[in-house]
Amino acid sequence: MKHDLQKCFSYSALRPFRRSFMDGMPILAYHKLGALPSGAKMRNLYVGEKLFAWQLGELHRAGFATRSLNSWHKNSRPHRRRVILTFDDGSRTVFRNALPVLARYEIRTIQFLVADAIGGTNHWDVRRRGEVPDPLMGVPEVRDWLSAGQEIGSHTLSHVNLTAIPEAQAKEEINASKKKLEDLFGVAIDHFCYPYGKWSRRVRDLVEGAGYTTAVTFDFGVNTKTRDPFALRRIGAKHPSCSIRNLAALLPTGFPLQFFWQARSPIAIRALN
Repeated sequence: MKHDLQKCFSYSALRPFRRSFMDGMPILAYHKLGALPSGAKMRNLYVGEKLFAWQLGELHRAGFATRSLNSWHKNSRPHRRRVILTFDDGSRTVFRNALPVLARYEIRTIQFLVADAIGGTNHWDVRRRGEVPDPLMGVPEVRDWLSAGQEIGSHTLSHVNLTAIPEAQAKEEINASKKKLEDLFGVAIDHFCYPYGKWSRRVRDLVEGAGYTTAVTFDFGVNTKTRDPFALRRIGAKHPSCSIRNLAALLPTGFPLQFFWQARSPIAIRALN
């Protein structure tokens, strides 16, 4: 049920999240930016270009400033308008479609790269889920991304579920990806993203031991200053995908369903369609 509710309350517009965003540091998670390709099965990983631009413009107009993960704990006090934007996997659609919008609003973000897949495709989704191939940023594009003032972090070597492999293999995925990215791009890799959002206390400790300073999950919610920096919560950014009937079946009797309708911004719906 928790997973289904997170799908229903993914981020598409600020209004239903405004109050909770004032209680701590929200981190938004994106994957791919652009039109849904023919044959795509994982629709929740795509956000249209117009919707993305509208979301960032809305945050900007509302006075929200973006922050780096380096300072998440300094900006997690209540009643501050702060937000962190993250991208997972290194999709070339993000390089192509995000940079102009990020430059327009002077927004800094972080892209979590799969170190052994740079310049390749999302083979983990193609192999496991039959997803359509998505080209990933190559070395020149990542360098341009960094030159534009954006950041990178590690998403392991191969995008493996770290909780499902032996500890020695998990340690290699975590440590070697950090070293490879630092050697390739000459920047410190301080931030880590758990593939599929899967983590455990054992995996968390391996990430800390590798020298990272933060790690992000897909646990839903905002982050207060007491949050474990290696278990930071995020909110997936995408178009609302739950019908009112399906949502009603998940929620307790008497839940104010008008909240759901407020989340379905007409502007965002038009932008995606």
